[in-house]
Amino acid sequence: MIRLEDLKPNASLRGLLPDSLVTVVNIQWYGSEALELTYKTPNGRVANELVYRSDEQRLDLVEQGRPWGFDGDGAMFRLVSEAHRINLAHLFDPVLAVHTSLVDPLPHQITAVYGEMLPRQPLRFLLADDPGAGKTIMAGLLIKELIARGDLQRCLIVCPGSLAEQWQDELYRRFSLPFEILTNDKLEAARTGNWFLETNLVIARLDKLSRNEDVQQKLKAQDCQWDLVVCDEAHKMSATVFGTEAKYTKRYRLGQLLSSLTRHFLLMTATPHNGKEIDFQLFMALIDGDRFEGRFRDGVHSADVSDLMRRMVKENLLKFDGTPLFPERIAYTVPYRLSDEDASLYKAVTEYVREEFNRVEAFENGGRRGTVGFALTILQRRLASSPEAIHQSLRRRRERLESRLRELEVLQRAGRTGTILSDLLPILDAEEVEDLEDAPDDEVEVAEAEILDQATAARSLQELTAEIRTLRYIESLALNVRNSGADTKWLQLASLLHEIFTVRITEDAVLEEVKPYGAGPIPPHKACVHQKLVIFTEHRDTLNYLENRITALLGRESAVVVIHGTIGREERLKIQEAFRHDPKVQVLLATDAAGEGINLQRAHLMINYDLPWNPNRIEQRFGRIHRIGQTEVCHLWNLVAEETREGDVYRKLLDKLEQARQSLGGQVFDVLGKLQFEGKPLRDLLIQAIRYGEQPEVMTYLTTVLDHALDREQLRDLLDERALAHDAMDAGRIRRVREDMERADARRLQPHYIESFFREAFQKLGGTDRQRGAAHKGNHLLGSPVRTA
Repeated sequence: MIRLEDLKPNASLRGLLPDSLVTVVNIQWYGSEALELTYKTPNGRVANELVYRSDEQRLDLVEQGRPWGFDGDGAMFRLVSEAHRINLAHLFDPVLAVHTSLVDPLPHQITAVYGEMLPRQPLRFLLADDPGAGKTIMAGLLIKELIARGDLQRCLIVCPGSLAEQWQDELYRRFSLPFEILTNDKLEAARTGNWFLETNLVIARLDKLSRNEDVQQKLKAQDCQWDLVVCDEAHKMSATVFGTEAKYTKRYRLGQLLSSLTRHFLLMTATPHNGKEIDFQLFMALIDGDRFEGRFRDGVHSADVSDLMRRMVKENLLKFDGTPLFPERIAYTVPYRLSDEDASLYKAVTEYVREEFNRVEAFENGGRRGTVGFALTILQRRLASSPEAIHQSLRRRRERLESRLRELEVLQRAGRTGTILSDLLPILDAEEVEDLEDAPDDEVEVAEAEILDQATAARSLQELTAEIRTLRYIESLALNVRNSGADTKWLQLASLLHEIFTVRITEDAVLEEVKPYGAGPIPPHKACVHQKLVIFTEHRDTLNYLENRITALLGRESAVVVIHGTIGREERLKIQEAFRHDPKVQVLLATDAAGEGINLQRAHLMINYDLPWNPNRIEQRFGRIHRIGQTEVCHLWNLVAEETREGDVYRKLLDKLEQARQSLGGQVFDVLGKLQFEGKPLRDLLIQAIRYGEQPEVMTYLTTVLDHALDREQLRDLLDERALAHDAMDAGRIRRVREDMERADARRLQPHYIESFFREAFQKLGGTDRQRGAAHKGNHLLGSPVRTA
């Protein structure tokens, strides 16, 4: 900007012409607010123009001399050019995220991020590698690489509630990515009224989004678009087709919404296919609705999905040296016989459950029927867990029903009536029961307690009074078993603990023929007092019961640590660290709160004290120790009660599974969650065994169903289906990945350039640095110099 008075003949002027300088020839004033300017253009043409005071803003005088030169500050020019070079480092380092993160990625992780996902623009992809393959690491590398390339600013990660804090910890610790977890407090404290608009890196719990329409409305806000949405455990968003009708769950609807809000969409799950092609294609419609939605016809609409997903199974994963990434694994069935007292208790509880189930059938309200039926299955599962669990459950149920009876009697005396089943009790349909199977441990405990304590099939005061009498009798039986010491399940566990921790001489098994990896005989575990063992139970009462008994058996309170759903984040991390690193800690007792998202590969031994009615939970539990970093053969013991109806079903299932492992290898454990028994889940078979197990034809039918589901050819088909877009890494591919990584490492921006630039720029801006103690050679970037401004 100039003043008109500054214009003199022979001055160089910028701004009069859009693309060049002009030279002033003459000036003729007209008053004090305008002048006629005569000027010469660079090509020698002379022209005139009236210039006013309002034009001062666009005009500028150029100093006499050359329009450019080499007389600038050379040191500053070098710093500026170096800053630009560092800013463009990712163009010359194809794996920049690897070199700027605290990770040591494996070949399958490198190929997933840099071979499969980054080249796709936009990314619409399903990452379906096996559990324990490090999908969180792959997602973190992808996010950081997209940020470095300027392709990502806003990212939303949706995961089950139990995994949210682990995601946050991993992304910050390994990748320095400061994600925030969505909470009610943050939603209410948002300055703009929409926290999503104020926060670029967000982790949200799956059910928080799927169940809350207000939160979904905030997600739908006009400016609330995302560069990348990642859905972990994405199989929970699946829809199901019954006959010709598709059942779209709230989670599936959420998946459809998220797919529409983002440019890059990544689904991650180890179990994308439940065995039904039509359900799988509905699931894939979340990624590409145009391609997969529409009426499905079996045999006609089987689509190739290899361009939309990548799946690697554990048995095919290799390290950079070409050796298997995962060790072998084997499961043992440990049967135990009930004592006479146990058998009496089992018979009494099972008869009570059967009679109540029969009364439930008369309910016209399907939701009420589902609620009471769910309560009865909880009782049966706690019966199989421990005398402590069934005793506490019966006591709480009796006390709540007695309280309800007193309320109804008061109402009756006042001439009023009330329903036996409280109106405040949740009504559970099939979808909500299934949601509870996947819910965080603390949510399950609250729901089970509320339903178990109150749900009853009684329809009159007389029936309710009779049920309470029955509960008192069964409760007394449970108390006797607990106090008698006749708990044979605990005695079997104690014997197993003795075998695990007491050193003994074992003979080495000899392999006589070449078997598939993980198949055939596996050497037995070696007893050692310093081994780490994980024990899983389904119920908190059993966990407390086992903690007291195992502590007494091992002789030290410090030998046992516990994890359950209500233990806070900080405390849980401390317990994990103690289990991993404290040699005095031998046993971790856990409910399924530790079944997702916790890495326990410091241990290679596991016991299922309670067997879950959802067999996929077995693989989830086994996956806690059979993970990247595990170097020992993993051993799993499953405790099963003989001569019980559900125990007989599970015994047949596990025996068939071991027979399959002998020929097909350890990968049979990975299809547990996909097993279907004539279209029914295992839970339904166990309920049938409980209700009708005395009928020979029913047990024959159940045996036939198990035989068919676990037939070797059937399992082969499941393994083939599980492969889907099958990918494998042979030695040649591993070698090429290793060579690419070595070249990238040689070309990357070396740390000493960063240090040199920072120190010079820091001093240029007025800062000073001094050496802090004796610095290790080549270690300046690790904190030796102290910077002060």
